[in-house]
Amino acid sequence: MLYNMAQKSKIRAIVPAAHTAAVLYARVSSKEQEKEGFSIPAQLKLLKDYASKSDLSLDREFVDVETAKQTGRANFGEMVAYLKDHPSIRTLLVEKTDRLYRNLKDWVTLDELGLEIHLVKEGVVLSQTSRSSEKFMHGIKVLMAKNYIDNLSEEARKGMLEKAEQGIWPTKSPLGYRNVPGSDGKKTIAPDLDTAPIIVQLFELYATGNLSLKEAAGKAFDAGLKYRRTGRPVPVSTIHTILRNRLYMGEFEWKGRLYKGRHTPLISRELWEQVQDALDGRKSSKLRRSKHNFAFSGLMTCGHCGCAMVGEIKKSRYVYYHCTGFKGKCPERYVREQILEAKFSALLDRLTFDDEVLDWVREALRDSHAAQRDEQHAAIARHQAEYDRLQARIHAMYVDKLDGRVDAPFFDRMAADWRREQDACLRQIERLKSADQSYLEDGVRILELAKNARRLFERQEPREKRRLLDFLLSNSTWKDGELNVTLQQPFDMIAETASAAECAKGEGRQDSVKSEIWLGD
Repeated sequence: MLYNMAQKSKIRAIVPAAHTAAVLYARVSSKEQEKEGFSIPAQLKLLKDYASKSDLSLDREFVDVETAKQTGRANFGEMVAYLKDHPSIRTLLVEKTDRLYRNLKDWVTLDELGLEIHLVKEGVVLSQTSRSSEKFMHGIKVLMAKNYIDNLSEEARKGMLEKAEQGIWPTKSPLGYRNVPGSDGKKTIAPDLDTAPIIVQLFELYATGNLSLKEAAGKAFDAGLKYRRTGRPVPVSTIHTILRNRLYMGEFEWKGRLYKGRHTPLISRELWEQVQDALDGRKSSKLRRSKHNFAFSGLMTCGHCGCAMVGEIKKSRYVYYHCTGFKGKCPERYVREQILEAKFSALLDRLTFDDEVLDWVREALRDSHAAQRDEQHAAIARHQAEYDRLQARIHAMYVDKLDGRVDAPFFDRMAADWRREQDACLRQIERLKSADQSYLEDGVRILELAKNARRLFERQEPREKRRLLDFLLSNSTWKDGELNVTLQQPFDMIAETASAAECAKGEGRQDSVKSEIWLGD
C-alpha cells in the first residue's frame, strides 16, 4: 500500500529487519542532459542515500541515457529481464514516476511483476497491497507523464513543420552542411567549409557517368569525406542517399511535401538532374565498363543487328572491336582500334572552320543577343507576375481561413498546389537569368570547341576521347567498314554551315554566306 516513508523508517527503527535486496533505475530524457553531468549522478546519490537509510541492499543499478518516448529502452528492458530471472528481488527504487515509465505498456509490464516501487522524490511506496484509490492516483500520474511526452513530441513536430513551410531545413544537417543560428534566432543550415566542396565534387564526378557508386564512395573518402563524430568512411548506401537528396540543389522534402529551401544550394538543378539520369540508368549505354579502358566500347552499334560494338585485346597488345552478337551470329568482322580512331578524326574535320568564319559568328551572336535579352527580360517579368499573383491568392485564402470561411485542410491543399506553381516560376526565372548571362559566352565556347575538336581528340587519352565523342555525337553505327554518325545539336548545324562556307568561298560568295547561313536562325 502507499504510505508515508517517514513512518516506515520509524517502524524499521523499532523493529530491526534483514536488509532487503533492491534494484535502482535512473534515467535522463536526452543525451544533452547526460552531457551536462548532473542529472544521473544526482539521481544515483539520492537513491543510494535512501537505500542506506531504509535498510535496503542494492543488488543492481540500471541507467538509461536516451529519449523514452518508445518502449524498449535498452537498460529498462534489461532490468525487467533481470527481475524476471530473480524473483527474490521485488523492490525497485526510482526518483519519480516520469523517470520510470512514460507509457501504459511500461506500467503494465512492471505491475505484472508484483514489485514494491519506491518513488523517492514523491515520498510514496507503491505495492500490490496498495488501495485501489492509491493505484488510481498513481495511474493518473502515469497518464500525465505520457501526455507530457506526447505533447512534447507534438510540439516538436509542429515546430519542424513550421520551419519547413518557411523554407528552413528543420532537423540535423546532412553531410556538406552544418547547423547554425539564423538571423531570426532559428537554427538553419549553412555550407560546411570542410565537406561542402567534396559533396560538389562527388556530384560532378558521378554526373559524368564514368563511376559506380562504390568508386564514388572511394573517391569521396580519399577526398576526406567522413562522418563528423566517428571519422569513419561514408558507406555506399549513404553516398546513394546523398546523390538523391534534393537539399543540395535548394529544395527538400518533408512529410511528403516539397519545399523551396532558404539555404545556400551546393549544386545547380541541372547537375542534380544529370546525376539522377546516371542513377536511373538513362546513361546505361555509356556506363557499361570493362577492366580495360577502351575508347570506343559501347559508343557504336552494329549496323547489321543493332547490338553494341565492344573492345577486346588480342595477342596481349592489339585492340579490336566487334559486335557482341547478342541477337545471334553477326556477319560484321573485327576492326582495329586505329582504323576507328582515323574514322572519328576525319569526322571531326567536318567541324573545322577558319578564324574568319569564327569572327562572323561572334558578330552574329552580338547582333542577336540584344533581341534575345529583351525576350528573356519579358519572360522573366511574366513569370514574376504569375508568382506574385499566386502569393496574393495564398494570402487572401489565409485570411479566409482565419475568418472561418475556409477550413484548414482545404487551405493546406490549395496552398500546397500554388506553392508548387510558385516554385516552377522561380525555376524558370533562375534559368532565364542564367541564360541571359551566358548566352554570348556559351555560343562562342561551343564554336571554339567545334573548331578545335579534332586537335583535342587526337591529344587525349582513351577515356577523354570517349567523353568528347559522347558530347558531340548522339548515334554512331559501324557496318562493313563504314562509320555513320549523327552529330548532336548544334554541332550538326555547325558542320553543315562550315561545309557551305567552304563551298561559298570557292565560288567567291563570302558575303552571301555571312548573311544567309550564320544570321539565318
